[in-house]
Amino acid sequence: MSLEPLEKLKQAEKAEVESYFNGMGFDRWNRIYSESDDVSNVQRNIRLGHQKTVDDVLAWVKEFGDLSEMSFCDAGCGVGSLCLPLVAMGVGSISASDISQAMVDETKKRAKALDLDLTRLALTTSDLESVSGLFDTVICLDVFIHYPQEPAEGMVRHLCSLSAERLIVSFAPYTPLLALLKRIGQFFPGSSKTTRAYTLRAEGIVRAANECGFKLIKSKLNKAPFYFSQLMEFRKS
Repeated sequence: MSLEPLEKLKQAEKAEVESYFNGMGFDRWNRIYSESDDVSNVQRNIRLGHQKTVDDVLAWVKEFGDLSEMSFCDAGCGVGSLCLPLVAMGVGSISASDISQAMVDETKKRAKALDLDLTRLALTTSDLESVSGLFDTVICLDVFIHYPQEPAEGMVRHLCSLSAERLIVSFAPYTPLLALLKRIGQFFPGSSKTTRAYTLRAEGIVRAANECGFKLIKSKLNKAPFYFSQLMEFRKS
């Protein structure tokens, strides 16, 4: 049976993202998510913005209490910006995955360099749709940029099905300003536009989580030049 046009487009975009982050995209984003000075001003601002989002999540997680028996899922872990600090904080276990093998390999490299207890970290190469299991908390940061509205809402429902207690996600929110910047080519400018960048309507993300029995308890907008991320924490009601 042939794939429907929408499914063909979805598979094509997934292949494009995987190829990008295993190739030229890996080098670019690995430098961004590091301490390298070999970055442009735009990339440095993206680094600062993303790190602020990570720092906020770590602060929220610290409020959960004793982490030593808690399980986490970092869906779309990139180079380990979140999962490695969580291991260092002493979480019981964390399953981290990324669609890019190059990103997963870099996460392993960084984990070894930090001399972390890797017995509590399970790393796999996987797209979001294929992530499985059941965890106390599921986290997905700045990955929905690759999903248009309807598939992103579907992904929220999928991630909710993996969480026993909490879901934390971040995404580029739709605003008239971002819509204008994207239209005139100033949203992820230059060669960073190798993959499509989507902004999402927050009400759709909240609605999808509500449908799965998760209630929004925290929300924060982080922004820097060329970086806009709406961070949300949901708790199972």
